[in-house]
Amino acid sequence: MLFNSFEFILFFLIVISIYFILPYRLRWVLLLASSYYFYMAWKPEYVLLIIFSTIVDYLVSRRMGQVKEKKKRKKYLFISLLTNLGLLIFFKYAFFISESLNGVFSTFNITYPLPTNFSIILPMGISFYTFQTLSYTIDVYRGKIKPEKHFGVFALYVSFFPQLVAGPIERSDRLIPQFYKKHKFDLKRIGDGLKLMLVGFFKKLVIADRVAMVVNHIYNQPSEFEGLYLVIATLLFGFQILCDFSGYSDIAIGTAKVLGIDLMTNFKSPYFATSIKDFWKRWHISLSTWFKDYVYIPLGGNRVKLPRMYFNLFVTFLISGLWHGANWNFVIWGGLHGCYQIIGNITKPIKDKIINLLKLNRLPFILPFIQRVVTFALVTFAWIFFRANTFEDARYIISHLLVDIELWLNSGYVYDVGIDLGVTLTEVVMIILSIMVLLMIEWFGRKESIHLRLLRTHFIIRWAFYYLLIIMVFTMGVFYDGSEFIYFQF
Repeated sequence: MLFNSFEFILFFLIVISIYFILPYRLRWVLLLASSYYFYMAWKPEYVLLIIFSTIVDYLVSRRMGQVKEKKKRKKYLFISLLTNLGLLIFFKYAFFISESLNGVFSTFNITYPLPTNFSIILPMGISFYTFQTLSYTIDVYRGKIKPEKHFGVFALYVSFFPQLVAGPIERSDRLIPQFYKKHKFDLKRIGDGLKLMLVGFFKKLVIADRVAMVVNHIYNQPSEFEGLYLVIATLLFGFQILCDFSGYSDIAIGTAKVLGIDLMTNFKSPYFATSIKDFWKRWHISLSTWFKDYVYIPLGGNRVKLPRMYFNLFVTFLISGLWHGANWNFVIWGGLHGCYQIIGNITKPIKDKIINLLKLNRLPFILPFIQRVVTFALVTFAWIFFRANTFEDARYIISHLLVDIELWLNSGYVYDVGIDLGVTLTEVVMIILSIMVLLMIEWFGRKESIHLRLLRTHFIIRWAFYYLLIIMVFTMGVFYDGSEFIYFQF
């Protein structure tokens, strides 16, 4: 069931109508049943995987709470890791591992290839709910939290439908206590949630799904294009993935808020970041903090010698890339971001000297502008590997990006490119206008939520903004495609 579908709107209206009628003690039952139904609307039998992981993690965490010896607690943690990561590896990486090993075998003329004809459908959101439940068992093992006694509430934590298939990846000490609170019917809170959902629908329906038409037209057959075509498609993919994923997060957070549940902020205007490090403090925050707490710090973090710290950083980003998909392009994408940060740290003294020499630190607007442009360019370049269907496609795109660059200022050439992007000229104008509105939202929301900023403005300005989004959604939104969110595949 997609957020951008009539079925979800109907489902959501039914859930919230019953939710506020039910006694507090029974609401978890409704939310749990709704969450399982929400997931089963995609593929019913795969809900058994969620239930199995839930039962295993509930039992091992309860047992860890009863055992004081660290060695015995580690045994139960191992069961959780083996179960959850085993399922994740089997369903998501079996083909990738087999194909990669076959490539190695063929190099050494080994004649016993592993099978690659897997017909396994990747369970929607398995990477998200696996990481969510793993954070719980690891925190119980560390003694950071006590194991949850109520099985139903724990099951709801694992499967809460707004963030089940694409996050945010919530921590148990933040989410579980909220299921015990008595959430009253609050028009202001419901209104705040609906406003968040509206922005999410604007990002997804008006920008991401229309921009996808251009990106797919070019990236699915890149060898037929070069130069400005590839540049435009790459830039637009940057906006597509931002709007697709942050749009999902906005809808998820807004949906939960209507129910009285606060989910963590997952995006903070990432394209206005002034460095790659700053970018990862703003992009997919729930995942980047997960890798920091459960991969980077356990490897030693920055409490080790500099070469080891850089190793820890690079490995963390490689794993992050692999988490996104069973494809070497994702590994390269993650590795690039790791290299960006390492090079950024190494060259920091040189950059500081240049800034002081040119006295750029005395120009409060120029320096951040340059930093943002450079960061955006680096992030956009890395997106090529993320979006390209194959490594060969990525290599072709990179090698043909700057072809005919001398024509880019020729208005006739630019017009010819504009009418050959796989969409009509009217849709090109829609894309430009909607991205301008997005940049305004991102700019004013870079330090705090755009909704909080609007609360301090005159009500006419505030409601003019929301009515503008409503009009754009209904007049410019792409409704006929019903496309999935990009991160559903992860």
